[in-house]
Parts: sequence; structure tokens; C-alpha cells
Amino acid sequence: MSGPRAETAVPASLPLRTIGDIRAALRSGHGFPGDRESFEADMQRALEASSETDLEAVAAVIVDYRGRIRLYQDRDIDTAVQEGIELAVRLKQEDGRQ
Repeated sequence: MSGPRAETAVPASLPLRTIGDIRAALRSGHGFPGDRESFEADMQRALEASSETDLEAVAAVIVDYRGRIRLYQDRDIDTAVQEGIELAVRLKQEDGRQ
């Protein structure tokens, strides 16, 4: 993966349950490039699609970005992504031989 990642890890105790928690984490540099802006756009779409009694879409955005923030902070993610890329290349090469 290219580009430097944030060096400070998100503490496991960081709740990341509310919109404010997610925004604070993204402002602090936790998350993938573009997540801060994408979060706001996704949240806006979810709010516009929600009724006052059904905020499931809003909750889904919060859960999604909470996972993205935690995934980004995982020290093993770069290795896992590289292994996935290598596997995909190998499978594509094998498929091309048949």
C-alpha cells in the first residue's frame, strides 16, 4: 500500500459509537485516505433516506466507518492486503494458462 499511515493507534477503549466519535477519529487522521470526506457524504445520504423512526441507514454508516477506522489501525493490514494481491495475481496467472 502506498502513503504513510497514522502512527498513533486507536485505543481499544475508544468507543467509536457516535457520529462525534467517528468524526473526531477521522479528523485525527485515523482512517483511509478520503474517509473523512466520504463519511460526511455517506452520512448525509443516510440522513436524507431516513425517517424519524428508522435510522438504520445512519447506524450502518457509523458501523461501517468504525470498522474502517479499526481496520486501518491494524498493524497487520498491510501484510494481509499484500498477500491478497499476490494470491489474486497468482490465481489470474494460473487461470490464463488453462
